[in-house]
Amino acid sequence: MSHDPARPLLVRAPAKINLTLDVLGKRADGYHELASVMQTIGLHDTLLLHPAPAGALTLVCDLAELNGGDNLALRAARLIVEHAGVPRGVHIELHKAIPLQGGLGGGSSDGAAVLRALDRWWDLRLGTATLLDLAGRLGSDVPFFILGGTARIGGRGEVVAPLPDLIPLWLVVAKPPVSIPTPAVFRALTPAGYTDSVATDDLAVHIAAGTPPTLSDAALRNALEAGVLCDYPAVAATRDLLLRAGAPCVRMSGSGPTLYAPFTDLATAAEVHHAALALCAQVWLTHTVGPATHTPCG
Repeated sequence: MSHDPARPLLVRAPAKINLTLDVLGKRADGYHELASVMQTIGLHDTLLLHPAPAGALTLVCDLAELNGGDNLALRAARLIVEHAGVPRGVHIELHKAIPLQGGLGGGSSDGAAVLRALDRWWDLRLGTATLLDLAGRLGSDVPFFILGGTARIGGRGEVVAPLPDLIPLWLVVAKPPVSIPTPAVFRALTPAGYTDSVATDDLAVHIAAGTPPTLSDAALRNALEAGVLCDYPAVAATRDLLLRAGAPCVRMSGSGPTLYAPFTDLATAAEVHHAALALCAQVWLTHTVGPATHTPCG
């Protein structure tokens, strides 16, 4: 359904976590071959799209460092205008809640949200395949956010195979007081740290069968985590904090540094969240969310 182009459109851009992340090896193009089960969560950025004169594509963010022309949300707007060949304009207001360089995909989600929103707002009807192609031009994680929900990821991140919705989980998400550029984490990974795709394949099979996944460090494997815990003491300290607070399982999302602890019941999650709040500057109590059809809210 299209949206009245004369009225502003409010859109949510959800964060993601990697339930698994296997790094299979390095590709000829310099990227790494990945296998991952990714999941969108309730923590989200908010974008308000305003009508603007034809050709005027602008963005204001509440974080000054994100106001530049390289912002993925603004790049997405330029890309869709160029691809569709439409004389359109939009002014984007972006409120950031997803931490920067946190391994939660905030910038990628912002870009995907703009692609989806403008396709709807301007009634372009580009179709999912075209939106996925455009998303892949913006970045490796962007295609996942076109679909959202639960999906198995392959290639360098651009190959997205949707899975049935994961059983709802409560999540305590904590970002240590350090930012880690993704390229640095992959550069530090040696072939000894490569994994097979067994953890990802097993989890995908459980989800496809509708059986609850095992919430353990062994089942929710992240091939990048060991190196980050070794190189960044703040991440290891935050992980220990969550474990001491009562989390039975703590895993890193993406290339970090953000950690998450999954729970099947709110009471336990709330206890861990409350304990972590006293010791960690950035911690959220949130939950898994379904596919990207939920994200427009205006």
